[in-house]
Amino acid sequence: MKPNTPSMAEATPELDDQLCFALYSTSLAMMRVYRGLLPKLGLTYPQYLVMMVLWQQDQQTVSDIGERLFLDSATLTPLLKRMENQGLVQRARARSDERQVIISLTDQGKALRKDAASVMPAVQCATQCSLEEVTALRGQLVNLRKNLNDSAG
Repeated sequence: MKPNTPSMAEATPELDDQLCFALYSTSLAMMRVYRGLLPKLGLTYPQYLVMMVLWQQDQQTVSDIGERLFLDSATLTPLLKRMENQGLVQRARARSDERQVIISLTDQGKALRKDAASVMPAVQCATQCSLEEVTALRGQLVNLRKNLNDSAG
């Protein structure tokens, strides 16, 4: 550190120097990209995430989906009800425990996977990053999320 240069703790924080703002504004930019792609599928971004979880493994509980997406059931339940009304998923009480609701893809929901295959390549193209850069950045972000979650308690 140069003499007469304030330490990070002493400096007045500038907006553009804040990690949180870089993450927030990047997230907004990413959502704009998805808003251009997902209406063709009839999905919002949160619905797309639910579909991705179910395309990876069908018939999951609401709590398992919520855990995977870092969403609570109060947020997820209305979303799943809308998706059921769209004909994408079915909700059913678990036979073993009626408190649990199992979410399953409908035939329409399963068929949508083929149409959604173009989303990830379009997003990668929009980033103007190589596959290696995207993979490395994703790994850094996953690690950052873990560290922040661990620190938040």
